[in-house]
Amino acid sequence: QLQVVESGGGLVQPGGSLRLSCAASGFSLDYHIIGWFRQAPGKEREGVACISSSGRTTKYADSVKGRFTISRDKAKNTVYLQMNSLKADDTAIYYCAADNSGDYYCEISRDEYDFWGQGTQVTVSS
Repeated sequence: QLQVVESGGGLVQPGGSLRLSCAASGFSLDYHIIGWFRQAPGKEREGVACISSSGRTTKYADSVKGRFTISRDKAKNTVYLQMNSLKADDTAIYYCAADNSGDYYCEISRDEYDFWGQGTQVTVSS
C-alpha cells in the first residue's frame, strides 16, 4: 500500500550533476521519514541522506556533505536528492525508503526504514 519509486538516474561525467526523485504514494510525507541509500558493486548498502517528517531536519553521510542536498515538494509528495560535483565513487544504485513507525526525526540507518524503492542507477564516468 505504501510505496516509493525512484527515478532520475543516468550517466554523468565527473563534476556533473543529477537530481533523483522519490515519489511517495499511499501516504503523506508529513507523517514519515525518507532516506536515500546507495549500493555499489562489491559493497554493502550505505546511507546517504535523510529528511524528517516535518521537512525541517536533514542528515548527510560525511562522504556527500556539501555536495548532495535532500529536499521535498509537499504538493507533489516527492523527495529529491540533488547531487553535485559527482565523483566516480558515487557510482551506485540509489534507493529511497520510508518508515512506517511514525518517527519524526530521521537517521541514516537501514533498520529505520520499512518500504524500499526498486533503485535507480547512477554512473559517473568520463
